[in-house]
Amino acid sequence: MPRGKHRRTRTSQLTRRVVAVGTGGAALALPLIGATQASAAEPARSAPTVAQSVPQAAQPATSLTYTVTKGDSLARIANKYDVSGGWKQLYKDNRAAVGDNPQLIHPGLKLKVKTAKADAAKKTATKSSAPAKPAAKPAGGVAQATQASATTYPNNLDGWIREALDIMAQKGIPGSYDGIYRNIMRESSGNPQAINNWDSNAAQGTPSKGLLQVIDPTFAAYHVAGTSFDPYDPVANITAACNYAAARYGSIDNVNGPY
Repeated sequence: MPRGKHRRTRTSQLTRRVVAVGTGGAALALPLIGATQASAAEPARSAPTVAQSVPQAAQPATSLTYTVTKGDSLARIANKYDVSGGWKQLYKDNRAAVGDNPQLIHPGLKLKVKTAKADAAKKTATKSSAPAKPAAKPAGGVAQATQASATTYPNNLDGWIREALDIMAQKGIPGSYDGIYRNIMRESSGNPQAINNWDSNAAQGTPSKGLLQVIDPTFAAYHVAGTSFDPYDPVANITAACNYAAARYGSIDNVNGPY
């Protein structure tokens, strides 16, 4: 009798889903989970951290007062304090103090700076909020007045020159009494209301004004912080003219003719 090929039917993995477990004669069907199916189960996702779910608040800008030093520029100051809007915003915030030319800022000029750097603002606030040291007291117990508060200037040419020289010394602007007086007498003969309505500057609509005959654009560009914005003001006129002369000639003392 020929032997036939009989194959035992293989049980498919898909059909082997239950196993009988004895329970006192009854059969309990339990599902089987394969290793492949188990490993494919997606793990639970962890909840986002507080740092991930809550956006960090932007650092608010803080205002501070910056005193310009030699070699400074608006761009350099804006970069140093991370000013939003850069030097253009810094210039806009300080237009009255800087004048019409943003490229000309001078040592001693005080600028209002809006910075996002908390450390810089904190250091500046600490310095400015520190209590001032009391003035030294003489034997009599009365506090001595500071030189600035004790100094008074007569309202005449001599007083105007001396007050201007004190301001120039604070701002680092060179010049002497003789150099200022010599140029004033040549330009205006000591008349603070003098105005030139006939030269080339006047023809262009910018007549020379004041003790040292300064035109308005030059006065605005070289105006010294802390003085009047009136070009006819004697002290403001002298300090602006000396500031200009220092930039162009090294000092008002080097000016011996029209400038």
